[in-house]
This record gives sequence, structure tokens and C-alpha cells, in this order.
Amino acid sequence: MGTDETRAATGVPGLDEILGGGLTKGHAFLLEGTPGTGKTTIAVKYLLEGEEEGDKCLYITLSETVAELRSGAASHGWTLGDSITVFELVPPEDILDASRQQSLLYASDLELGETTKSIIDVIERVRPDRIVLDSLSETRLLAQSSLKYRRQLLAMKHFFARHGATVLLLDDRTSEVSDKTAHSIV
Repeated sequence: MGTDETRAATGVPGLDEILGGGLTKGHAFLLEGTPGTGKTTIAVKYLLEGEEEGDKCLYITLSETVAELRSGAASHGWTLGDSITVFELVPPEDILDASRQQSLLYASDLELGETTKSIIDVIERVRPDRIVLDSLSETRLLAQSSLKYRRQLLAMKHFFARHGATVLLLDDRTSEVSDKTAHSIV
């Protein structure tokens, strides 16, 4: 079977056949499941497949450290190569220190804006063909309201689309069962 130029293969045996060759390039997709179901494993495999195809790849992690991500990949015998940039978004130490938090602004408003700016900056710097954002649950917590969360996801989706990247959004299903915001957007 030849390579389909309109598809980004996941590299997961059987999944690419079900998807007709992979994920449609230039679109955002949601991969959700309870913790421990293999979302990160699939995401890493997706980026490794991209690396094999010559794509520039970006893994944005809000929930795992770079060391944890590399260790998880190594447990499968995989190495994240030079074409895969891992960007770890960690809260600044000031946020962890209650005495230094903003008093006039809600910390979540400041964190959400800083997080979004950091994501935009790294995408503009790396210019990836494939992106993994891990995880939406962290963005949901920063937004603190379903309206802000929805607006944030829509803004990110439009930003991703303008850059032509194929995006895999991970979500751990820790939100309320009735919250289908991410489903309606991707």
C-alpha cells in the first residue's frame, strides 16, 4: 500500500487501516481515555511515525515531564529522535509559592494566558507538521469555566489550522461526563 499524501499515518498496527491510511492532515483529533489506557503510547508512536516520514514533530506536555516521556518511550524500545521536539510546560515556581501569587488577577487567568502564549511561541518556533498536546484536562483546569475552556479550544483549533499541522489532543476523561466541549470542537 502506497503512502497517501492526505493522511498522517499513526504507525499503530491496524489503526491506520481502520482510518483509511491515518489521520487527515491539517486537522485536529481527540484521543481520550481513562488514565493508563495508552494515550501517551499512541501519541509517541504517532510522532515516531511522523519522524520516519520526515515530518517535524512537537510533543507539548502539561502533565508529564520530559524524563517521564522519554522513559515511557524507552520502555517500548523507542527513542525520541532529533525531529521530535518535546516541550514541557511546567508551572513557574512562583505559582507554587502562595505568598507570591497575584492578588488582583486570578492565578488561573494568568496561567491560562501564559500557557497559551507558550504553546503559540513553541509552535511558531518549531513549525511542526505533527503536534501532540497532552493534556486537555490541564487546560480545562486552568480555564476554570466551560465557556473559557470552549473559547480556548476554539482559538487553539483555529491557530493549529492556520499552521497546517495535524494535531492529536489527549484527554484523560477526568471531566464531568456531560462535558462534551472537546468532542464538539474537533
